[in-house]
Parts: sequence; C-alpha cells; structure tokens
Amino acid sequence: MKILGIDPGMAIVGYSILEYDGENLELLHSGSIQTRKDERESARLLEIFNDMTTIVERFQPDVCSIEKLFFFRNQTTVMPVAHARGVILTVLEKHNIPVYEYTPMEVKQILTGYGRADKKEVEQMVKLALQTDNLPKLDDTVDSIAIAISHTRGTEIMKDLQKFELSIQKC
Repeated sequence: MKILGIDPGMAIVGYSILEYDGENLELLHSGSIQTRKDERESARLLEIFNDMTTIVERFQPDVCSIEKLFFFRNQTTVMPVAHARGVILTVLEKHNIPVYEYTPMEVKQILTGYGRADKKEVEQMVKLALQTDNLPKLDDTVDSIAIAISHTRGTEIMKDLQKFELSIQKC
C-alpha cells in the first residue's frame, strides 16, 4: 500500500510516498512544493494544485495522511495554510484518495509516546522506522514522513490493508 504523507503549507508543502505491507516500511520518494512569496496567493495555490496533481498521478497513492490544522500560533499564516490545505484536499478528492488527518500532537504521541515531543525526538523515530540515518534536509519533508508513518501505526491501517489486499485479489 502506498501512503502519501503531506505537511501542508503555503510557502512549503512537504510530501512523501511510503510503501507499507503491514510489516515493512519503505520511503519511495519525498520532496517539497515551494511557492514564491512575491507571487499572488491565487497563483501560489494553483502551483500547489498542479504540483500535487502531478505527484498523485505519478505515484498513485492508495491513501493520504495529512496534518490537520487545529491550532496555530501565528494568526497571519493560518488562513493561507488553510487555503493550501483545501487545494490539496481537492486534488485528493478528485482522485478518490481516502484522507486521514492527524494533528501534530497525535503524530508526536504515535511516534514517540509523548504528545509534546520535540522535532529531534520525532526525527529520531522517523530514522528508526525507516532504518536509516539519512533524512531529507527540509523539516517540512521530514514532517510529511512522520505523518505518513503515523498512519501505519493507527487503527485505520488494518481496514486499508484489507481493502488493498481485496483489490489485488480481484486483479
């Protein structure tokens, strides 16, 4: 099963594609969509839409795990991030990809056992899960991997794996 992990943002959207078979986890691809601050918001949203469409069509994920907005410290960024997230959700809906949402606290709780873990602790757990010492440099991309890994540890994954196995049997 391919899981698309997304850390939404207006300036940077971190994304990753993980392959998960119920036991083994492999990072297939990761990266970011970066928009220019001097562009109109509508142009930036269109860029996110187009790039996310390309990613979805290229990698054909079975599900998406995305960060859920529930609280923002910076009131000036909450609306643009919400707009970017809406564009991303539109792409996912257009391609019939089931979406699962996780708050940052839930991701930290799932990965480290502590909902207030710092970035370094989460990063360490991502390295352990992927059995690697090499992670992308960009925090947003690492966050997208953590969000995708969180889905492999949640209760919904078993339902998804069963659906995925049934669809393979039909082929």
